[in-house]
Amino acid sequence: MTENEQLLDRVADQARNIRPWGWSSLPEPVEGAAVARAETALGFTLPPLLSALYLRIGDGGFGPEYGLLPLLDSPPSGEPAAVPQYLANRESGRKDPDWPWPEGVLPISHWGCGMYACVDCSTEQGMVLLYEPNADDARHAWYVDAPSLAEWLQTWLDGTGWYEESHEGDDLVPWADFPMRTGVTRTA
Repeated sequence: MTENEQLLDRVADQARNIRPWGWSSLPEPVEGAAVARAETALGFTLPPLLSALYLRIGDGGFGPEYGLLPLLDSPPSGEPAAVPQYLANRESGRKDPDWPWPEGVLPISHWGCGMYACVDCSTEQGMVLLYEPNADDARHAWYVDAPSLAEWLQTWLDGTGWYEESHEGDDLVPWADFPMRTGVTRTA
């Protein structure tokens, strides 16, 4: 059994036992056709582990805090779905070049107050970024949450994420690739 298989088993166990806010039950997993539709709409492929979460565990509703967003369709609770949220963020960034949304950075979990955990889909590992729109400007709104989706899930399972009460005040590192990916210069 691979490390990802073991991780998926642990995530599935946790997902069955813990409901994030607003989710009464774990949504059914999506079918392969839904992932294909999502990738077509996005214009890029999802990292394998992210696809596996949706295909094998559920269409959102598990994970840190409010849980993963559904992939394509918003649930009755009104929580946004990942693909439409990405497309809306990209469109908003085109309209307001001071707040661009990087290509290939998919929001996967809403933290509240406009903040999102996002996966950089430009690599198979899927670096997880924190988008914090309450910053003074876009140059100071992006941080590295975890070097990979696997590590992000592991911190959730272990209770060691920055969002845990015992880790409040931990500083996240600014996302160094933001200027290159958006053309916006980051200043100190």
